[in-house]
Amino acid sequence: MDHIHLQHTLPQVFAGRDTVISQVWHQDIVFDKGKRYLIEASSGTGKSSLCSYIYGYRRDYQGIISFDGRNIRSFSVGEWADVRKHSLSILFQELRIFPELTALENVLLKNRLTNHKKKKEILALFEATGIPDKTDERAGKLSFGQQQRVAFIRSLCQPFDFIFLDEPISHLDNDNSAIMSRLLMEEAGKQGAGIIVTSIGKHLELEYDETFRL
Repeated sequence: MDHIHLQHTLPQVFAGRDTVISQVWHQDIVFDKGKRYLIEASSGTGKSSLCSYIYGYRRDYQGIISFDGRNIRSFSVGEWADVRKHSLSILFQELRIFPELTALENVLLKNRLTNHKKKKEILALFEATGIPDKTDERAGKLSFGQQQRVAFIRSLCQPFDFIFLDEPISHLDNDNSAIMSRLLMEEAGKQGAGIIVTSIGKHLELEYDETFRL
């Protein structure tokens, strides 16, 4: 996948509003593979909805979202599975990890779909993000910041053309945020992938090609 194209996309819940001032909603914008984008937003402007639309998790929007010129509304269940396995990785704001599984099991569950990384590489990511002692601890017992890092590691353990991160560092300090930025750039660089980050304030410190105000 080389391009994600939004054409006059708008959450249906916003459809009754007379005016929507946004650089994303009701606009014609393209996200290109290999570039880095920041989407700044205020609460209630549809930031998490945008993530869900692009990932095919929700369909309650107007307009068109297309991948390489194809409207994503036409994708079959099997095609979505392939996209999510090979082309699009996402770190949801609410993380969506399994609390009853260990931190490592949460990551391995995703990695086994493609065997993208070796176990030693995954353990190295736990080390790099400062949670090497949490691999065998149930995810539900970890702090939100620790869970955030587990979800981040999981998002890197697959092939992707684009990686979408929804408020990925809301509970992390500056040092851990810097580490995450470096690891993200390294993995995206290896894959030639595009990066799309959302934020309502604190955001990953990257050299963004474009910044949009949602």
